[in-house]
Amino acid sequence: MTSPLRLGIAGLGTVGAGVVRIVQEHPELLAARAGRAVEITAVSARDRTRDRGVDLSAYAWEDDAATLAARDDVDVVLELMGGHDGIAKSVVEIALDHGKDVVTANKALLAHHGQALAERAEAQGRVIRFEAAVAGGIPVIKALTESLAGNEMTRVMGVMNGTCNYILTRMQSAGLPYDAVFQEAADLGYLEADPQLDVGGIDAGHKLALLAAIAFGTRVDFSGVELEGIGAITIEDITHAADMGFRIKLLGVAQMTGRGLEQRMSPCLVPASSPLGQLEGGTNMVVLEGDAIGQVVLRGPGAGAGPTASAVMGDVMDLARGLRLPVFGQPATGLRAARAAQAAVPAPYYLRMRLLDKPGALAKVAKVLGEAGISIDRMRQYDHEDVSAPVLIVTHKTTRSALEEALSGFEVTGVVQGDPVAIRIEQV
Repeated sequence: MTSPLRLGIAGLGTVGAGVVRIVQEHPELLAARAGRAVEITAVSARDRTRDRGVDLSAYAWEDDAATLAARDDVDVVLELMGGHDGIAKSVVEIALDHGKDVVTANKALLAHHGQALAERAEAQGRVIRFEAAVAGGIPVIKALTESLAGNEMTRVMGVMNGTCNYILTRMQSAGLPYDAVFQEAADLGYLEADPQLDVGGIDAGHKLALLAAIAFGTRVDFSGVELEGIGAITIEDITHAADMGFRIKLLGVAQMTGRGLEQRMSPCLVPASSPLGQLEGGTNMVVLEGDAIGQVVLRGPGAGAGPTASAVMGDVMDLARGLRLPVFGQPATGLRAARAAQAAVPAPYYLRMRLLDKPGALAKVAKVLGEAGISIDRMRQYDHEDVSAPVLIVTHKTTRSALEEALSGFEVTGVVQGDPVAIRIEQV
């Protein structure tokens, strides 16, 4: 009889407890699908006395997660603690050095140290699996490394932070300003301990860097991700974008260009009728584009105990079945370092500004755009009761450099009040 696959779980938060629950509730199902039993032998967490809603009495307890990672009765270490340095990194390194495979939900760890850890794993003949680190329960890593392995990928994009999507959709549906919905999200427990990880785009940027490495065969380069959060998005932007047929999303986009690898995590406008435009609440969506498949859209819960534990167990089951793939889909030593390219691909932009109510004001703005080589697709001016009027402009495709030239030119016209808002429109 095939020996059971023995798990050691480092970290018993919502995800770790969720994994324990799955193993306890479905032992026969897991064994039937894996062809062998899947068992937990040891666990570790900071507080042994805390009630986690699951029975841990049958498992060995280690106060030190590093000791758990070296135990002889553990085949696979599940690193579910979080943090890109410190004990989480040490646990993974110790596990690999002791001949164990690793399953992790830690996107920050891999975004910062993925290349070194991948090389370490492969040198030891071990595997690191991380489906749960990107988009929760959506099987996007498996899609890229397995189902779409015959494609040359052309673009990866998506909404990868449910908290930001909740804030933006709630602002639109309730007509509430950003600060009010931010506080609402905090009260509901949706925000990280450091909210900037969510609303600053950092959490989603980690995920984008991992997907880009797999999609384009490059080394993970989180430092090359352009990050812009949603803190500057106003209810006026959301309302006016809707009037023009768009919705605002914190959108991650990665694509290989002639200038290098473009990785952006920033607010973008997408058509309201598109799958991304219709995405509501805390749901995630990832869009994969390849030369043979065209476009694949994956949608599902991006966080939470059940979805994330489901992704962890998907990786565990692959290991139980004997499926062993390189960490990023191909040998780590063969991954190339890509040159970072900033917004290299031209795109249309949404511009919002307030123009003083003076004859010829609009003509001056149009002249600045024309001199920068930017043409106007459509424009809308709203009624006003004071000395300035809100004006919206949607441009045809243009480059970032041309846009920045135009924004600088607006300052000297004498008719633009305050700072104009410019948001990229992503074609989906």
